[in-house]
This record gives sequence, C-alpha cells and structure tokens, in this order.
Amino acid sequence: MKLVISGYYGFQNTGDEAILKSIIQHFRTTDPSIELIVLSQQPEHTMEDYGVKAVNRWNIKEIIKALKSSDGLISGGGSLLQDTTGPKSVLYYTGVMHMARLLNRPVYIYAQGMGPLTKPLSRFLVRYALNKVDGLTVRDETSEQLLKQIGIKKEIQVYSDPVFGYSFKEKPLSRKSRLNDKPLIAVSVREWGDSLALADKLAESLDQCAARGYAISFLPMHGKADEQFSKKIARKMKKEAEVHSGDLSIDEKLMILSTCDLLIGMRLHSLIFASICSTPFAALSYDPKIEALTKQLGYPVTANVNHSDWDPSSIPEEIERLYQNLALSKEQLEEAATPHARNAQQAAKAALEIFRTKKKY
Repeated sequence: MKLVISGYYGFQNTGDEAILKSIIQHFRTTDPSIELIVLSQQPEHTMEDYGVKAVNRWNIKEIIKALKSSDGLISGGGSLLQDTTGPKSVLYYTGVMHMARLLNRPVYIYAQGMGPLTKPLSRFLVRYALNKVDGLTVRDETSEQLLKQIGIKKEIQVYSDPVFGYSFKEKPLSRKSRLNDKPLIAVSVREWGDSLALADKLAESLDQCAARGYAISFLPMHGKADEQFSKKIARKMKKEAEVHSGDLSIDEKLMILSTCDLLIGMRLHSLIFASICSTPFAALSYDPKIEALTKQLGYPVTANVNHSDWDPSSIPEEIERLYQNLALSKEQLEEAATPHARNAQQAAKAALEIFRTKKKY
C-alpha cells in the first residue's frame, strides 16, 4: 500500500508536525509495509525527520507523479479547510483532492478540524470536494456539525486528533528549570489580533502568576514566530521568565512539558501535548477549535482573547484553582484524555480499510 499525505507540513509548526509524526506512527503500527509520500514545504527535512518519501507541495508535476504511483490520498489532519487566514488554504487542499480524483485515486479526509468557513465560495468548494471523497472523518463534533450545516451529505465519522494517540516515551529530564524550586508553568502563546494589546495583557497575567510564587517558562510551538512573541511578552514582564527555543523537537517539547506543573496554552497542540503528559492547563481561546477541544476534555476556556474585555486576572485564578488540587486535576485530565488516545489510533486502521476496498492500480 502506498499513500500520499497532504497537509500543512514542512512549515516548522510543531502542532502540524506532531500530527504528521502521529499519522505516520499509526499507519506503520497498523501496516509496517506501508509506503508514504508527504507533500511538504521542505521535502528534504521531512524525509530526514520522518523516514518517508516527500515531494514539494507546490510542484504540480511532482504531486501528479506521486499520486499516479499511489493507492490514494490522505488529506489531513489539522485545520486545513478554513478561510480565517485567507482563501488560499481551501483552494489548495480541495485542489489536491480534485487532482487525486481526476487520476481516479480514492481520497480520505483524516481527522480534520473544519472551519471557520466564513465565505460563500469557501463553503461551496468544501461542499463540492467533500461530497465526493471516499472516506470523511473529523476530529470533533463541532466540525461534524459545521459540515452538515454547509450541506455535506457523506457519512461523517469522528476520530480524535491524531496527536492524542502519539506514543511518547518520556526520557529523564531535570524536573525544574533554571528558575529552580518554584511550581513551574509552561506558556504557549501566539500573535493574534491586536498583538500589542495581547502581549500587554499576557504580561500582566503572568506577572500575577509569578507574584503568587510560580515560575514562568515559555514553550514556543511555531518556530521563531512564537519564540519572538514569547520574548516580547517576557520583556514586558516585571518578573523573570525563561523562553525556550522554538526549534526544539516534538519530543523535546513534550519532555519539557512533562516536567511542568501546569500549562497556559493558546496553541491547540500545546493543550493536546499537555493532555498526553497529564499536565493540567488553562486554555486561552482565539479560534473555535480551542472550544471544541476543551469541550471534548470537559475543561473550561479560561479566557477568549478575541474579546477585548477579557480579564488578565482570570488566568492566575484558574492556575491557582488547578494547582491547589493538582493531583486530582492531573488524574481528571488523564482520565479524559485516555479514550481520545485509543480513538485516535483507530483512524489509520479505518483509512486502510477504505483504501483496500478500492481498486488497486
């Protein structure tokens, strides 16, 4: 079996790279003989990092050649079909699906998060593409509801985000950071909206946490972009904070997070990483996918940064609540995340069953 995987890969986004690594891991566990070809922004790095074949995601000739040699296309996971960042995402990913179909190759949508889809053209393109796929799975019920609202008639199955099922082998790592013996909070944030106002409020919140006796350690999830924004916030703080490199590997970030007591997380996959490590978190929402995840885990959203009047004090208050009941908070998170880990690992098996029912080329 040879499959092509299309997604937001090769852009140094830890969340999307963790999705790819998880999907590869799950396919190889299910079928060790499987061959995978990834459409990547940096094919050489993808091949080196994951031991798969990869081609340039913008080279149409290479994509066609890969699809012709394959048994089908995997689209996902991640939030590929959304127009918050502009129309290009929907155009690109539905375009790759249409290329596969023109070559008579089956298409499987792999545990994607759907939307937002604010433009009529986006909704039309997604509706047209997804009603023709051979298998359609999403990562949460919110995505399922959105697809039904825009007119998707295909059967939709829900599988948890692939990263929930990532097999992470914890390695020995010093329990504390250079900030020593204080309870340690990891912080994963990103620029969004009025980034200056957001940085000011986050600095105020984190200073309040530090004043309560917590150490602050930034853990950037999207390369240098998140690292620079984290450093901007750290400079605004009155209290000391450390900032890790955004270039750390997936497992290095997981190991660091596993040593922390708590997480303040804005990036979706920082929250999923915390779930893997049983590290309780305060979730900051900037996108409906954050609400969808916290709903899955039975967690509250601590603050919605899209609301200009969100209270900086809400973060230290939630941190204090979690820390005062830390053992119970960890137990509850582990209990909530475990079914998602099992469910996520089943998506690869379901995909292979679909492809095996299709004609071999």
